[in-house]
This record gives sequence, structure tokens and C-alpha cells, in this order.
Amino acid sequence: MTNCIFCDVAKKKIDANIVYESNDICCLLDIDPINEGHMLIIPKQHFLDADEVPDSILAEIMLLSKKLIKVLKLKYPLDGYSVMQNGGVFNDVGHYHFHVFPRYKGDGFGWTYGDNKSKANEVIAQEIKDLLLFEV
Repeated sequence: MTNCIFCDVAKKKIDANIVYESNDICCLLDIDPINEGHMLIIPKQHFLDADEVPDSILAEIMLLSKKLIKVLKLKYPLDGYSVMQNGGVFNDVGHYHFHVFPRYKGDGFGWTYGDNKSKANEVIAQEIKDLLLFEV
């Protein structure tokens, strides 16, 4: 992909506050943090969605997120933490990235819901179970 900021970070074409790096991933401070200490873990190769990222790299990302949570608990008097990843059109950068950030009561971060509410039920659960049989 051309003009990908995270590819440029991985290739050291632009400066970033990198806190961790391996052969396959790097972790940097978010330039627009939800709270101080907000970090992004990115694969050095370009991928958009989690289902495109090799399992070994996803595993490395999750293991690093666990270490980062321990570090956040040491550094900040946090009330909790959030980890998340947005895919498809909700990935505003266009390069897979996994958020890890400290949380505080009243920090203003939260989920919002649209008007179209639906309830999980046995039919949907069974449909997902059936589809998983093809993917597992």
C-alpha cells in the first residue's frame, strides 16, 4: 500500500515514540491518545484486518499486550484498561493496529449504540456455530 503511515513507522521513514520492537511488530505511543500511555501495536507488514494477519504475529501482539497492561499498572494509578482493534471501514488508518490504553472512572471513553438494536438469540448463536465449523 502506498502512503501508509504505519508502514512508514515500521520502515523508520518517520519518527515515532516506539516503546517496543521485534522482527514482526512494533509498539508506539498513539499521537492522539484517549489517555496518557495509550499505545498501538502494529505488524511491520501491511495488513488491514485481523483475519489477514498471520496467527504467529497475532499471538505476538496479544502476548505483548499482556506485558503492556502490566507496565501500565506499574506506571499509572489506573482504574482499568481497554484493548481493542477496529476492522474494515472502521480502521481509520488502513493498517491493522491494536490499541492498549489505561482507563479511569469518568474518563469519557465508552461505547455508543445506534438506534438499530437487536437481541442475540438461539438462531443467531446456531448460525455462528455452523459457520465456525467451516473456519476452524
